[in-house]
Amino acid sequence: QVQLVESGGGLVPAGGSLRLSCAASGRTFSSSSMGWFRQAPGKEREFVAAISRGGGSTYYTDSVKGRFTISRDNAKNTVYLQMNSLKPEDTAVYYCASAPNLGGLTRTGTYNYWGQGTQVTVSS
Repeated sequence: QVQLVESGGGLVPAGGSLRLSCAASGRTFSSSSMGWFRQAPGKEREFVAAISRGGGSTYYTDSVKGRFTISRDNAKNTVYLQMNSLKPEDTAVYYCASAPNLGGLTRTGTYNYWGQGTQVTVSS
């Protein structure tokens, strides 16, 4: 069993920055790909970013490229999402998730463990 706990959300003005963290329990963290998703009110959960087991490969949805950076520290069992130049349309609940494989990381069905989410609100 893996538990994922997100933190770091909050209210920021447009143009501001936040860093989300996701702490994982269990022994499988370093062998798992990790992803960040978000869900705005009334919308489906969408892919934001993902990172491979060793951190050598990263993936982003087009709307966050150049503004968000995903990283991981396997010694700390933690994955991060640095978010810069935030926009009101980034407002959502952000979830981290764990996947056993590298393929299909943009799809929610690829992930077998999810955190409870952390709210990010960007004011205009």
